[in-house]
Amino acid sequence: MISASDFKKGITFEMEGDIYQIVDFQHVKPGKGAAFVRTKIKNIITGAQKETTFNPSDKFPKAHIETKEMQYLYNDGELYYFMDTESYEQVPFNYDQVEDAVKYIKENDTTLVRFYKGKAFDVQAPNFVELLVTHTEPGVKGDTATGATKPATVETGATILVPLFINIGDKIKIDTRTDEYLSRV
Repeated sequence: MISASDFKKGITFEMEGDIYQIVDFQHVKPGKGAAFVRTKIKNIITGAQKETTFNPSDKFPKAHIETKEMQYLYNDGELYYFMDTESYEQVPFNYDQVEDAVKYIKENDTTLVRFYKGKAFDVQAPNFVELLVTHTEPGVKGDTATGATKPATVETGATILVPLFINIGDKIKIDTRTDEYLSRV
């Protein structure tokens, strides 16, 4: 059990049958009245966020989230299949569960998959990936003074903004958390 007075960023707990993660918190002691804990929490299954307050003495069961390294195998049109690299067990995911990750992973790439009570619920792409540019417009000569950018499509189908000097066939490094171009590889 974890009490609301012990809340910190990143802690996961169960409440009303759902699993929440603390995004932000603040202990408030008003001049009049009892102290309380103001929090922003995120449902880790649905991704929905909400703000709520708790009495510091409220207690909740702690949720233990397991993370496994898994390999992305293939997509059959409906489901995305990932394999546990230790047991070779395959886990299928719907598109809405892997939407953010599949923009940046190719077949046979390794990713982190999060589980709660043995059920997989989230796929996380690596923080940084190196991908090949498959389509982009050529940069206009002399249009480089302002640090201008242009859209580029990478081999996984994601579109990001890149500097004008990037061409088709260049390999670039991308930060998947912010969808930003970092450098040419």
